[in-house]
Amino acid sequence: MNEIGQLTLRDATPEDAPTLLRILREAFDEYKNVLEPPSGAHAETLDTVRRHLADGAAVLASIDREPVGFGFYEPAGPVVYFSRLSVLPRFRNNGIGRALLEHVERRAKETGAAGVRLGVRLQLPHLLARYERVGYRIAEYKTHDGYAHPTYVYMDKLWRAEFED
Repeated sequence: MNEIGQLTLRDATPEDAPTLLRILREAFDEYKNVLEPPSGAHAETLDTVRRHLADGAAVLASIDREPVGFGFYEPAGPVVYFSRLSVLPRFRNNGIGRALLEHVERRAKETGAAGVRLGVRLQLPHLLARYERVGYRIAEYKTHDGYAHPTYVYMDKLWRAEFED
């Protein structure tokens, strides 16, 4: 039990797709007209959310049975790729994002993956620092199509060295 209620995590199902989309839109709303290029999260639809679930999985966080956050994850070669970490703004800074991330890390270890990879925008240094504090390291600088300079990074947390460049 934490200060905001009982946190539970469970695997999302296809029936959760509308809930995931609602959480995603609310969580990423603060980045509208801020990120350049715009986040692909704003283009997600019910169909793309269902495709994420079909291609991989999602973990859904609830407080007292109210869905408040989630993240997609899927195998990506020797690592598990974690994406679209979304926590409703009023529930942030309560350990929900960390709980979701740790859940995916445990799942990755159970499947024999070498680690977890995630993408972070360079325009969001507070998120880069947050992931570094929990053991993630910048693995690659990446550039969105049409841009001359890096716009995001892949960050890895590895527990098996064979994936390192």
